[in-house]
Amino acid sequence: MDYKAVVYEIQDKFLSPYACKDSDSKGRERPMSPCPMRTEFQRDRDRIIHSKAFRRLKHKTQVFLSPEGDHYRTRLTHTLEVSQIARTISRCLRLNEDLTEAIALGHDLGHTPYGHAGERALSKFTHFAHNEQSLRMVDKIENDGAGMNLTFEVRDGILHHTGGGTAATLEGRVVAIADRIAYINHDIDDAIRAGIIASDDIPKPFAELFGTTHSKRISSMITDIIKVSYGKNTIAQSPEFKDSMNGLRKFLFENVYTSPLAKSEECKAIKMIEYLYLHYIEHEDELPEQFRYAADPVERRVCDFISTMSDTYAVRLFEDITVPQSWSKL
Repeated sequence: MDYKAVVYEIQDKFLSPYACKDSDSKGRERPMSPCPMRTEFQRDRDRIIHSKAFRRLKHKTQVFLSPEGDHYRTRLTHTLEVSQIARTISRCLRLNEDLTEAIALGHDLGHTPYGHAGERALSKFTHFAHNEQSLRMVDKIENDGAGMNLTFEVRDGILHHTGGGTAATLEGRVVAIADRIAYINHDIDDAIRAGIIASDDIPKPFAELFGTTHSKRISSMITDIIKVSYGKNTIAQSPEFKDSMNGLRKFLFENVYTSPLAKSEECKAIKMIEYLYLHYIEHEDELPEQFRYAADPVERRVCDFISTMSDTYAVRLFEDITVPQSWSKL
């Protein structure tokens, strides 16, 4: 039984002419022996799921630093929500769901500990963008420097999920907009849970357009994209939804992301990441072997090392460096 041939047949028959089929992939930088069961995009998805970088996401901050409670989002749960939203859109638009899922699961692998706070800390010293670092993670850092050797389309989608560029595939563009839908809605949910805002604080025009619950907001945003994009070589929103989503995002920046409660520990996190960066710049010999002997400039290697840290690991390293250790006579 040629299992992949069945998948290719299904894709040829049912996928949109604008979808990126597995048979159309530009391939990998390093050729690999084919898998008898899985397509190349399925293999990429599985490689990401089984990576150490993916597992570390459960201990990386999304928005709220060290929140008290079990139900706040982490970078891992954010990634899973992006994947769910992106897959729903791709399925309805008859795009390649495996490619969409692989991009979504890998899009945030390069985030620093403490999320965007850590990103801002490193940006004080050198260029650092988490989408570019996510690509470095899958290309050059994971597997002890060997990388994951992913397909061009997955790598392109990871790089272009944010920033100024646009993904080469519709599947990549779906992930970019699903990322925004996910964080806008789960950040509202977490902010209400934390008591930063109340449901009634959401401006009335947005509540009337999107709905008044987490589920209704997501459903309405997804539905709008599907209606506007179906059968077309584009991923788009209606002008009303696009403008209102931007307005809702602005509301979050003004009332959640800069609130004292959400940012109460951010200054400490930034100073800690800055300290770690400067320490390893001055003590290159203390870097793990993988980062000590790589060909890149030391600034990039230190950023690479920090991007592999979870929140808890960064704190532990900081304590090891700065806090006197107990000792006793033999």
